[in-house]
Amino acid sequence: MKITAAEVNKLRKQTGAGMMDCKKALVEAEGDFDKAIDILRKKGQKVAAKRSDRDASEGVVLAKTNDANDLGVILVLNCETDFVAKNDDFVKLAETILNKSLEEKASSLEELKGMNFPGSDMTIDEKIIEQTGVIGEKLDLSSFEKIEADSVVAYIHPGNKLASLVGLNKGNYNDLGRDIAMQVAAMAPVALDQEGVPQKVIDNEIEVGKDQAIQEGKPADLAEKIAKGRLNKFFQENTLLNQAFIKDNKKSIKQHLKESDKDLTVTEFKRLALS
Repeated sequence: MKITAAEVNKLRKQTGAGMMDCKKALVEAEGDFDKAIDILRKKGQKVAAKRSDRDASEGVVLAKTNDANDLGVILVLNCETDFVAKNDDFVKLAETILNKSLEEKASSLEELKGMNFPGSDMTIDEKIIEQTGVIGEKLDLSSFEKIEADSVVAYIHPGNKLASLVGLNKGNYNDLGRDIAMQVAAMAPVALDQEGVPQKVIDNEIEVGKDQAIQEGKPADLAEKIAKGRLNKFFQENTLLNQAFIKDNKKSIKQHLKESDKDLTVTEFKRLALS
């Protein structure tokens, strides 16, 4: 049977598959549009299975807030090569998923994957598998986080390889919030303050400090005391509120916030980057 260019183009617009793949699928489906979509999905599943052991370490990291700036989301969509990561269709796929997560207020990665992909009867997870067949590389929606606060600010570092979210306990501080979000992206703090540092991290720092003290020739019975004393420097360098502000290293983030409003603070932050 004759397959028209209009039919091929319609299938291409809906699936993103190449013109020849769409034509072959329509021919195989004898012109049945829904069957052709299923054929392309199965192709995606086959490609995904073949490439399941491939390393999808490239991709994009995107972050965005809603219009009210009280909800922010951040995600990582992985692929295998930087060439695909810079492809407009791949970036658009990630942006569509990001917008969906914001509109539907997704609470977890698994919930997001199970949501319907806009304009189709597929879930987001199924759409990613389909696009694996279209693009020919392993794709993986690997990370998703969200923040709800009185004010949320998103920052994407140029190149889409690193992004951050910051929640503030008061609104109308977008410029300051952006500075803090840039700080999070650049300095990768492990927690908001000392109280938020996991005990496992503290224990590890003490062990490292003890070994370092002993290597410096300090007595073994004093090594742990010395290591604990050095924890303050670790907290200063690795907790957001105690870090030196990158735009003015003479003051901490906490001091910078208090200069704007004595009650202003960061409630939460998220940072995602390509590994």
